[in-house]
Amino acid sequence: MPAGPATAARPGLCSVTYRQMAPRDVVACAADAGLVVVEWGGDRHVPPGDVGTAREVRALTVEAGLSTSSYGSYFRAGVTDFGEWPAVVRTAVALGAPRVRVWAGVVGSAGAGGEQRDAVVRALREAGRIAADDGVVVATEFHAGTLADSAAATIGLLDEVARPDVRTYWQPPEGMPDAEAVAGLRELGDRVCALHVFSWWPGNHRLRLPARSALWHEVFGVVRSQGRVLDSLLEFVPQDRPDLLREEAAALVAMSALTEEVP
Repeated sequence: MPAGPATAARPGLCSVTYRQMAPRDVVACAADAGLVVVEWGGDRHVPPGDVGTAREVRALTVEAGLSTSSYGSYFRAGVTDFGEWPAVVRTAVALGAPRVRVWAGVVGSAGAGGEQRDAVVRALREAGRIAADDGVVVATEFHAGTLADSAAATIGLLDEVARPDVRTYWQPPEGMPDAEAVAGLRELGDRVCALHVFSWWPGNHRLRLPARSALWHEVFGVVRSQGRVLDSLLEFVPQDRPDLLREEAAALVAMSALTEEVP
């Protein structure tokens, strides 16, 4: 098998990690930590439809030598009024974001009825069609309580949507053993377009990233073996502490390069 790329990650930060900060301070923290991209959240830093703020945040990002990886929206496909979607796309474009993260409804795959599922599929399909006109990809949050709550469920959902520009994020499912989590990532294959990176265990107890280094070495090994480099976005550091970001970023870079030791 041909060797993969030297690194499996384009390291970045989800701005929701520091919701309490102004965008200028988020940018400064990310740049100081040696990160290269930011996913800007739509709940606090860049509200949907606020194109002026989006342009200002884009300028701050570029001035710091960073780029916007994605717009982290809270649009719930099949639930949020679809009339709000064009504003989400306009905001992403103003940010310079090539991707919008969305949520696949509000019910898990095991509990969703046929009408709920159909509504999510229709909304994702139409969202992808509209976003594609501006060159923007749509990607589902890989998360419990949605139709993208497991690898199998996400594959089934994306197969129904049947648009190559509607894809998914991946993150380790809460409480799932490492081997099972990595198997799901392999199963999803190139449907995954970005990673949310954090170490929680047990449950949603936040640990430093190196605490689950075995998991993340496996994750980046899978990505690297596919010959890909994915936006890998740090999210939810312990106690929301900005002073931890530099070391967390160093750990991310080390693990994505498949080094033996992590700071």
